[in-house]
Amino acid sequence: MTILTAKAEVPRRLRPHRSGVLRKVWEHRADYAYVLPAIAVMLIVIAYPIYYTIELSFFNTPPGLQLRDKIFVGFDNYTSILKSPVFWTVTSNTLIWTLGSTIIAFVLGFGCALALHRDFAGRAILRAVLIIPWVISAVAASYIWKWIYHSDFGIIGAVLVGLGLSDRPPNFIDSVSTVLPSLIVVNIWREFPFAMIMMMAGLQTVPDQLLRAAKVDGANAWQRFWHVTFPHLRNVSTVTILLLAVANFNSFIIPWIMTGGGPSNASHIWITHIYELAFGRQRWGVASAYSVLLFLILMSLGYFYVRALSGNDRKGGSE
Repeated sequence: MTILTAKAEVPRRLRPHRSGVLRKVWEHRADYAYVLPAIAVMLIVIAYPIYYTIELSFFNTPPGLQLRDKIFVGFDNYTSILKSPVFWTVTSNTLIWTLGSTIIAFVLGFGCALALHRDFAGRAILRAVLIIPWVISAVAASYIWKWIYHSDFGIIGAVLVGLGLSDRPPNFIDSVSTVLPSLIVVNIWREFPFAMIMMMAGLQTVPDQLLRAAKVDGANAWQRFWHVTFPHLRNVSTVTILLLAVANFNSFIIPWIMTGGGPSNASHIWITHIYELAFGRQRWGVASAYSVLLFLILMSLGYFYVRALSGNDRKGGSE
């Protein structure tokens, strides 16, 4: 009986086996067949435009030339971008726009979340009022703020003149020095409710037992926040900041509708400049090169975002 068993086990050991990933794919081949149509649609809608944009970035496309007659120029589009003074102006505007909007919106949203986490009369009404900027259409909000900032008919300028604080209404979005900060204010007004909601959700996960124990041990409000509350919010804070950064880096509606990148490129950020190059000047090759660079930056931010989510999953699984 022992000999027969050994003979039966020999073919099993010699049987070739597939690698881990391929074996799992083969075992679940029926499941993949169900999602195959969705994968095909994603390849058509997402993968092909990415490929064509990368390909187009290596060609010169003059405005009077058909795309089928495009001229191969290699990396000339990328080198011309880096040598252009407009590139550095737009990059500087993009960094100021992204960092300013992200940091201030997160801090303001975090502060509102901490305030609304306490029980007080009218908390539900205040919470609903603070969410309004986030649910308003970005297009509608841009037009509203454009009229609020208007140098002749804007309410801010009228109030300043009426109170005697200014001789004439200021030019918020018509001045090179004030246009970008004015747009950042609008963007913060619209985005801080998102940070508030995310941090309010994170505050729900902080154990009350730890807060009460820290209070019994003599910790003051700041010490309870820094040593108990904030460590539990580290992951959700990272995810929120990354989501805000990606959204702001790729933001288009507010700067384009309110100023169109003007005056004198003072409010142009990457995405609006790409749109103007492609659809305004019909420089598809240069716009594609810009898009490839933007894609790489957003992919790097997306990598850190996925890592943050993976860290949350591992932490949740270990608990």
